[in-house]
Amino acid sequence: AFAPPRRGRKHDLPPGVMTDASGGTRTGGVTDTGGVTDASSELVDIAVQRIPVAIWARTQEHIDELLREFTLIAARLHESGTVDLPVRLIDLIEELTQRYGGLNTDQENRLAEAADAGMAEIDLVYRVPRDAASASIRLRDILDEADAYCRAGTHLLTLATPPDLVRFRRWFLDEFIDQLGGGAPTPFPDYQG
Repeated sequence: AFAPPRRGRKHDLPPGVMTDASGGTRTGGVTDTGGVTDASSELVDIAVQRIPVAIWARTQEHIDELLREFTLIAARLHESGTVDLPVRLIDLIEELTQRYGGLNTDQENRLAEAADAGMAEIDLVYRVPRDAASASIRLRDILDEADAYCRAGTHLLTLATPPDLVRFRRWFLDEFIDQLGGGAPTPFPDYQG
């Protein structure tokens, strides 16, 4: 779920994606492919205010656990030709990494440093393309679906995301969705979602 980012990982994910399928943790960063493929994409500033660093770290740890399990399940499902939730989630993570990787490495480093320093909160500004709103919606929805899959308990050791981490995850993704739609930033303590 949300452990501090581990520096030196091969893949970094777009804002809102907190980890990669191999267990690396980030919310954005650099990929081997160089990140955003459309250099003409207009970038927009997204102010994410009062990020609770400890909750971010716990969320990162939980997502790491989930994606490790989903990666193993997805590998088996790919072999059988089945496209179930684990395959769709891993495919979405790969798609978002390919499209949005390479953005916001400074913000990710600042989050890691804040976690290492034991800071309670941090404010960050992310620069993302306008189409990141639809990607954030897709990610929010599939992570909610993954929680339902975990609650069913038939295939996983990972438990459904605890309510405080769900609230954080939704707030974080909603900041991108809402601000890209013209809304104002909402600091985490003021989030009603």
